[in-house]
Amino acid sequence: MQQRSFHQSFCTASSVRRGGRGTSGKRFFVTGAKSARWAASGGGATRSIYQKFRDVDLLDKKKTVTAMKAGEDRAILLGLGMVIASAMMYFVLGITVLRSYADSVWTEGSVCIVLNSTITADMNCSYSCGLDCWRGSKYPCLQVYVSVNTTGRVSRLSHNEESWDANFECFYVPKCQKDTNAMHHIIVNISERLKPHHQVLCYYDPSDQQESALLTRQYGHSPVFHSLFWPSCMLTGGTAIIFMVKLTQYLSIMCEQVIKIER
Repeated sequence: MQQRSFHQSFCTASSVRRGGRGTSGKRFFVTGAKSARWAASGGGATRSIYQKFRDVDLLDKKKTVTAMKAGEDRAILLGLGMVIASAMMYFVLGITVLRSYADSVWTEGSVCIVLNSTITADMNCSYSCGLDCWRGSKYPCLQVYVSVNTTGRVSRLSHNEESWDANFECFYVPKCQKDTNAMHHIIVNISERLKPHHQVLCYYDPSDQQESALLTRQYGHSPVFHSLFWPSCMLTGGTAIIFMVKLTQYLSIMCEQVIKIER
């Protein structure tokens, strides 16, 4: 009886030990599987977060590149617009100011001595009174004779090219209007201002094609310079903008190539 009880207790103990070992083994495998699943799920989440950040970074880079390209395109269009506008201004000035400057024969300057300044007979003129309506009026003619020191020639003096084209016999041609007294007052004031000046700077024709002399040149060096100054500035600015944009693009391409070579 004692042997049977001892044998039963020994078998029971051994079975309990075996069962305990099996249970612990099962627990180990279950825990390992859970940890593997958790690691897999955690690693996937980390990778997904990294991928999201990377996608956001790439999207920001694409937006930056797109914005830079749009800005460069606008800058190039601005530069081209400035160049085209300056070319059009050069064309307009070429057929107006430059042509008049080239056709002007009063190119040499000299000191002229005022010999005589008198108001002669009235001259006829016409002014507009409406659509297809013209009326006549009169203005006094102021004649000024000068002696050119360089040539010693006596010439009739005109105010500028416009006055000479309107009436080369008179020094100044006022704008024709209905009020003849106003035009007479203008001519008298000019005559009074010329009397104190016995010597004036004038321009004459060195080729002697024109006998008249001019007090001022309407299309001289200074007016031509001022008329061409702003178109030249616009042309220079437009060219500089295009050059800077192209230089920036070239430098960016060179930097990308250097980075690729270093990698």
